[in-house]
Amino acid sequence: MNEIKTYTFYAKGMHCKACTLLVDSEIKNFSGIKSVTSDIETHTVKITGDFGDKSADVIAGELSALVEKHGYSISTKYEVVEKNLSDFKIAIPIALAVIFGFFALQKLGLVNLITSGTVSYGTAFLIGIIASLSTCAAVVGGLLLSMSATFAKEGSSARPQMMFHVGRLVSFFLLGGVIGFAGSAFQLNAMWSSILSFSVGIIMLIMGLNLLDVFDFVKKIQPSMPRFLSSRALAVSKTSNEVTPFLVGVATFFLPCGFTQSMQIYTLSTGSFWVGSLIMLSFALGTLPMLSLISFSSFSIGSGRKASVFFKTAGLIVVIFAILNLISGLVVIGIIPPIFNF
Repeated sequence: MNEIKTYTFYAKGMHCKACTLLVDSEIKNFSGIKSVTSDIETHTVKITGDFGDKSADVIAGELSALVEKHGYSISTKYEVVEKNLSDFKIAIPIALAVIFGFFALQKLGLVNLITSGTVSYGTAFLIGIIASLSTCAAVVGGLLLSMSATFAKEGSSARPQMMFHVGRLVSFFLLGGVIGFAGSAFQLNAMWSSILSFSVGIIMLIMGLNLLDVFDFVKKIQPSMPRFLSSRALAVSKTSNEVTPFLVGVATFFLPCGFTQSMQIYTLSTGSFWVGSLIMLSFALGTLPMLSLISFSSFSIGSGRKASVFFKTAGLIVVIFAILNLISGLVVIGIIPPIFNF
């Protein structure tokens, strides 16, 4: 007689809401599973199903085997994760060097990172690079690895990965244009454009603080796409139809990534199909190098030994630029006088 049981396990390695979707997506493949729900606030995974006479420890071990390729682990006991603040000794100098480099590019007029008025294509590209190095890119990388594994079983090689990247670039170009065009219908004045740009700064600040992995409350306030959209996007990767890789690439536009959403919000303020298209395309191109590395080498920065330093460095860069953009936004709105002269 089948017996339905419910277990609650602890998950280690989840950083954001995108991680919970990825964990759920992988665990759904577990034998006998009926339902699975991951929670970033409690770092738990609740599963219900018929698991025979397997013990909780055995089930936890088998679940870990499903998600460990993405840098997660499942156990029956809660593990206290120490905040490794010593990583900042390395992260701070690297972040400062990068920031000063951006300041130099700003002076040369090559990028425009320190103003809330406009976002240049070069700026969108650089934000894409930072996004691809963040923990939130884990869900896109995990999606890509999952899809690659599905097609590898059938002997496919590079073609699915190429179609994925093409689908991603095409969707960001076209859907970015749609968002930009939709913005023209609202006829945003200078005040509303400033408010939208200020919102971009807030989202990026939240993302940067999350990357630092110091403030747990940030995980609770991260923006995300509606779960049903993101879940359906992840589900596409489990099929092996010939057009699946292209569709998976398209679906990444709807996955829960704060960096992507910040660019989407800014694109809305442009009120232009072509500007919106090129902003989102530039952002997607910025993510391309790291995602290509993941797709063709099964590389995952999230599980590397230096991942903590890596994420903290990216987090510091994002936080500083977000603060500068917020200050510039307050200046544009007229709340505070100019503080910096870039």
